[in-house]
Amino acid sequence: QECAWALARLLRRLEGDATRRNLETHRVQTVPGDRPGTYRSVLIRISGAGAEAFAASWTGTLCWQAPSPYRAGAGRKNWYVIARPCQVDTPRTTFAETDVDVVACRTGGPGGQHRNKASTAVRATHRPSGIVVVVDTERRFGLNRSIAMRLLRQRIEEGDETAGRAVTTARWRVHDELVRGDPIRVERPEAPKKAPASQEQTRRRP
Repeated sequence: QECAWALARLLRRLEGDATRRNLETHRVQTVPGDRPGTYRSVLIRISGAGAEAFAASWTGTLCWQAPSPYRAGAGRKNWYVIARPCQVDTPRTTFAETDVDVVACRTGGPGGQHRNKASTAVRATHRPSGIVVVVDTERRFGLNRSIAMRLLRQRIEEGDETAGRAVTTARWRVHDELVRGDPIRVERPEAPKKAPASQEQTRRRP
């Protein structure tokens, strides 16, 4: 719970730092903690001139140094959070039939003499991805071609979904990289500002 609290404080500190540098921040995804206003995980996008250098200055183990707000007797004051750059979006493959090379071919196996003699089978190659399918289920070239296009589209969509899941998995594995100690940044609560002396007090003489 303290680490979720520390993450929320560090997040606000980071966002304030970004604003002072004319950078924009957007919370892409948040996982709330057990207590209000705390976070177990936050995915944040930083954009603007110098965003990469700014992100690098916040990359690594971060430490929020303050007493626990939940356990008055706890002696620990250092609460660690891990921050890592990660891929957010995965590009989607745009399927176009103009990117497919279709070649008529013959295939062996059962199906009668007609299938062995006529080049009704189709070998379709999607050039951008290198995916190849061969279809010979029908006796007509046009039908086999249509089936080949449908299969290519399905395999490309399945590949995009697999890549998306891999990116999400890699992003969540960042949590396992936390090392307590040796932080690249140590942040603390700002000291309360002293109230200015009243005019009556400033005019007093010893």
